[in-house]
Amino acid sequence: MKVLIIGGGASGLVAAISAACSGFDVTILEKNDKCGKKILLTGNGRCNYFNDDFRIDKFNSQNLEILKKIINAENKQKILTFFDELGIVPKKQNGYYYPFSNQAITIRESLVTEAKLKGVKIKTNITVDDITYQDKFHVKTKEEELVADIVVLATGSKACPKTGSDGLGYILATNFNHHIVNVLPALVQLKSNLPFMSKWDKIRSDVEVKLYEDNQLVKEEVGEIQFTNYGVSGICIFQLSSMAIKGLQNNKKEEIVINFMPWLKDSLITYLDNKIKKMHKRKISDLLDGMLNYKIVNLILQKNHINQDCLYNNLSFNQKQQLALDLQSFKVPITGFNGFDKAQVCSGGVCLSEINISTMESLKQKNLYIIGELLDVDGLCGGYNLSFAWLSALLAGEDIRRKNDKIKTN
Repeated sequence: MKVLIIGGGASGLVAAISAACSGFDVTILEKNDKCGKKILLTGNGRCNYFNDDFRIDKFNSQNLEILKKIINAENKQKILTFFDELGIVPKKQNGYYYPFSNQAITIRESLVTEAKLKGVKIKTNITVDDITYQDKFHVKTKEEELVADIVVLATGSKACPKTGSDGLGYILATNFNHHIVNVLPALVQLKSNLPFMSKWDKIRSDVEVKLYEDNQLVKEEVGEIQFTNYGVSGICIFQLSSMAIKGLQNNKKEEIVINFMPWLKDSLITYLDNKIKKMHKRKISDLLDGMLNYKIVNLILQKNHINQDCLYNNLSFNQKQQLALDLQSFKVPITGFNGFDKAQVCSGGVCLSEINISTMESLKQKNLYIIGELLDVDGLCGGYNLSFAWLSALLAGEDIRRKNDKIKTN
């Protein structure tokens, strides 16, 4: 039996390796000149390929109850066993897994090498134009029409189009009557309309960030934030971006609230009042510069029309209150987001209710498998999206092997 895998990225390569173990004739069709191009960009070129904290609350989907069925300890072990058998030695940092080489190319080359050793054929610079089914799958490219018994869609999403992710897989899936949950950028920067953003461009700070939707707390994160001339970026913003963007698309009011002093659990006014007792005649800027990036201090003082040379004791109580509010609950309205070209992944995709989640086989079309970023699953930063790509591919490969065993038995 012939298996065609459309897409030679993270999930496509693993599915090919897994399916080839069954003795099937497996071919990858990859539109780039090499497989795994996007893998090289992950983890800032180091490839954070897994995370020990492999739990359902690290993922987003319209159908989390369905996804919950496969995010478990047994499947976590399948991923770890796969990479161990691939020869990857992990470097673990706070639960994050990187190849010990600290190079993403180690993961890419190991997968490509293993696929070739398993007899997988890899055809590059091939773009699939259409897929139809008439007793078998007919896969049309500009060069030829290929016939297959099994097709695996592993084309990736629309995120980072420079790596070849152009959304083709969604079109191919709709050929078989699959419903596509609205596809949006995720793990991406957010935009605002504050008037002074040019002044905070490129400032970084460790903060606590809370996301509010229609004035209701939705989620909070602690980590580094990066301010830009159009809004906010950084890991903690990426973690909130999927929910914020979906809210904006549904005409919800989205707002983030920044605490620049997450280490301070008490009232800032009380803290500074006590501090000034030991530090007489200190300017407000002197007090705050010892706690924060001086650029943030200057920005917030300017926002409140407070001269940085003003003595702390000369501030009115109302000035102290507003200063404390901005330093511990600084509000940033979210008005937009960057596009697919800046996004690490996408939210939305092929609806999970139309997939046998245990096998990744389509419930609309027998012998059609849909895996990886094409599905309505997006994870947080930290190796979760790659983890799902590997897992969905392994589950598909397992089921393809079962079909081969069944054929041999019959």
